[in-house]
Amino acid sequence: MQGLFTPQRLAVGAVCLAALVVCCGLAYWQWERFSEAGGTFQNLGYVFQWPLFGLFPAFMVWRIRRLDARRKAEEAAEAAAAGAHEAAPEPVAAPSKPVVTVEPVRAPAHDDEDDELAAYNRMLAQLHARDQR
Repeated sequence: MQGLFTPQRLAVGAVCLAALVVCCGLAYWQWERFSEAGGTFQNLGYVFQWPLFGLFPAFMVWRIRRLDARRKAEEAAEAAAAGAHEAAPEPVAAPSKPVVTVEPVRAPAHDDEDDELAAYNRMLAQLHARDQR
């Protein structure tokens, strides 16, 4: 198992912390500009926005780690399922001929329907039918 404080993790943590510090500094700078006589509400908006920008790298690290853990769990489950199936393989019958039936999706026509909207809906139905093949 990997150590808790690997150089890569420390570097990622340092970058996240630096981003938060820099963005909080920018928020303070915007607060100072808002407090001046010529300050606007746009500056006040940036006061709230910059800390969120600073937290975003940490959120991305958390999200990537969570997705990686989910992917590893799914791979382990697939490996376990494959191991269970290796003991007794099931016979697979080869299909003689693939049969594909696709019926176009037809929306009920309304009198108040826009012609452009109807054409768009027909195009979507055709794309859906093509994807089903």
